Amino acid sequence: MTGADSGAMRASDADREAVAQRLRAALDEGRLTLAEYDERLQQAFAATTYGELAPLTSDLPELAPPKPSKQVAKREKRKRKQIKEWRDWGGTAVILVGIWLVTSIASGGATFFWPMIPLGIWAAVILSDLVFGSGGKSERSED
Repeated sequence: MTGADSGAMRASDADREAVAQRLRAALDEGRLTLAEYDERLQQAFAATTYGELAPLTSDLPELAPPKPSKQVAKREKRKRKQIKEWRDWGGTAVILVGIWLVTSIASGGATFFWPMIPLGIWAAVILSDLVFGSGGKSERSED
């Protein structure tokens, strides 16, 4: 379907409501006067096609996405930190197991699997942070 055809397509109640919500937001932002808002709102609910709805909001900028709350941002930051920690752990595990494998092959037989010690301690620290939180001063001061 081309852009020219979409203007003739019939609009649904949801489409009209979406335009009405955008007009309400423009009124709240001070972009429309009450008279302009009322006129455009009447036109929006009387519109039958997309072509009639489009000009009602064409001179209005797109709404900025809502900024996430502090708690959501904090949770996302912690999640990214945990993912990075596990990625670092995995990379180090590959290197340490590779070193163990090379030394085992060079010695002619399997040697003690020493990578389990540093990797186990590191995994325990990451898991404790996951379960109990870091409790760091920087996290507490943001609350």
